[in-house]
Amino acid sequence: MRTRSIPLLAGGLSTLLALTVVTSSVLATDEVIVGPGDTLSAIALEHGLTVAQLAARNGLADPNRIYVGQRLAVTAPAPTATTPAAAPPAAPAAAPRVHVVASGEHLTGIARRYGTSIAAIVALNRISNPSFIRAGTRLSIPGGSTAPVSSPGAAAPPVAPAAAPRVHVVASGEHLTGIARRYGTSIAAIVALNRISNPSFIRTGTRLSIPGGSAAPAAPASPPPAVAAAMPPSMAALVASRAAVGQVIAEEAQRHGVPVAFARAVAWQESGWQQGVTSYVGAMGVMQLMPATADWVGEAMLHSAPNPRDLRWNVSAGVRLLRHYLDRYHGDRALTLAAYYQGQRAVDQHGIYRVSRPYIASILVLERLFGG
Repeated sequence: MRTRSIPLLAGGLSTLLALTVVTSSVLATDEVIVGPGDTLSAIALEHGLTVAQLAARNGLADPNRIYVGQRLAVTAPAPTATTPAAAPPAAPAAAPRVHVVASGEHLTGIARRYGTSIAAIVALNRISNPSFIRAGTRLSIPGGSTAPVSSPGAAAPPVAPAAAPRVHVVASGEHLTGIARRYGTSIAAIVALNRISNPSFIRTGTRLSIPGGSAAPAAPASPPPAVAAAMPPSMAALVASRAAVGQVIAEEAQRHGVPVAFARAVAWQESGWQQGVTSYVGAMGVMQLMPATADWVGEAMLHSAPNPRDLRWNVSAGVRLLRHYLDRYHGDRALTLAAYYQGQRAVDQHGIYRVSRPYIASILVLERLFGG
């Protein structure tokens, strides 16, 4: 969470990652106000757009420069006169294909899958808000020629695994959650195949091998357990070099009744087990505690003077906060992690933000890597 001015909003902050909680206030269905800590990639991800689309929509010369209070339009540009005119004529001849929206899908991925445009789908289905589509919605997909149909079909992929895994080039704003969903595989399987040390951080332009080319990988959930015994060598080396911190985390987790692997996963996500890390907004140490968070946990839970710069105290406070959230949400890990990331009040009032889900998914993978 980027703004935690009162204790009830306290939680952890991931400083190593390219994951940013979107705290911008929503003005209308097609506009947001940039809040502290917001990034263009996070806002684009939240609303089913690419960074390029969002920058073009708002005439941004430099996508890396946005400021607090800035108003950004988040609805995809209105379809041009030529785009919908070209797609619909082909559709009536062969009847548009139908796509049933799955949980977590957005128009950007659906349009890419079928080789069409967001504008064409919006026009054909008369969608009032392109950034919000409900799971289970039946969408007519423009264009009935054989070329678009063959790309998402099951005919081509089965041939690929026989020769080699498919390759995906990471685009700006993408994360492993969306990539795994797109190819019908799991985050853990991609992590294992590519030996990724930090599942929550992947660079734009990275070439990822995607396991399995047939329809089979989408069904079984067997890869995750296998990953628990297959920590990438690069990550294993870092974990071994910071074993002393890992031991402190284990001791405090046992003391506060938090699963050791879970506590270690959160700490790795937040800081990579590094006490010397301080974020640009002031979150400190292994558990990335904001000063207000440290004051609240110290006074209300640990009954001791806050000292987040001390390794043992920092870990104890962060783990005790996890215990608080586990109790509050009856052991629900997703809600616990969401509260740690976006704040307790935000979870209570709004549930889990869409942008929090990659953070949650990454920690659950890390928990398996740490033996959970």
